[in-house]
Amino acid sequence: MARVIRVFIATSRDGFIAGVDDDLSWLPDGHAGEDYGYEQFMAGVGAILMGRRTYDVVEGFGTGWPYGDTPVLVATTRPLDPVEPSVRAVSGTPEAMLAEAREVAGRRDVYVDGGQLIRQLLDAGLIDEFIVTVIPVDLGDGIPLLAGADQRDRLSLEASRAFPSGVEQRRYVPAG
Repeated sequence: MARVIRVFIATSRDGFIAGVDDDLSWLPDGHAGEDYGYEQFMAGVGAILMGRRTYDVVEGFGTGWPYGDTPVLVATTRPLDPVEPSVRAVSGTPEAMLAEAREVAGRRDVYVDGGQLIRQLLDAGLIDEFIVTVIPVDLGDGIPLLAGADQRDRLSLEASRAFPSGVEQRRYVPAG
């Protein structure tokens, strides 16, 4: 099976991936028994290509590093003091950073995380699968999922699943 470049991200109903000041308190508690397919998703991931802002937020959780020993490549031009040996900085074009992540991932998938990085890779036509988990809450303000895109990216809805909690998960692939 070919390696897939995948996004797995949650958004509020009104399209924000974080509230004001990177607030994520609106996300469902992952320990409530439903992970919305995240564990299965991560089982196929060989490397994570993550935006710097996302890395800084995750590193600041104070609850331990959530990615275990999965290699995490942080897209940044600033100095990085990794919290784990599995973390390192990458920079360059979206294509160059993705090539490095693919090399690290080996025969497994690459998980892309971080709003700005996702937009760059989507605009460059480099995302193979886009899984969006819509949480039934309106934030009204915060960090939008895809604002500032350089172009209109056409996606095709491949699947949609509703959970008893009111959460809806959508799987998109590039159209065409």
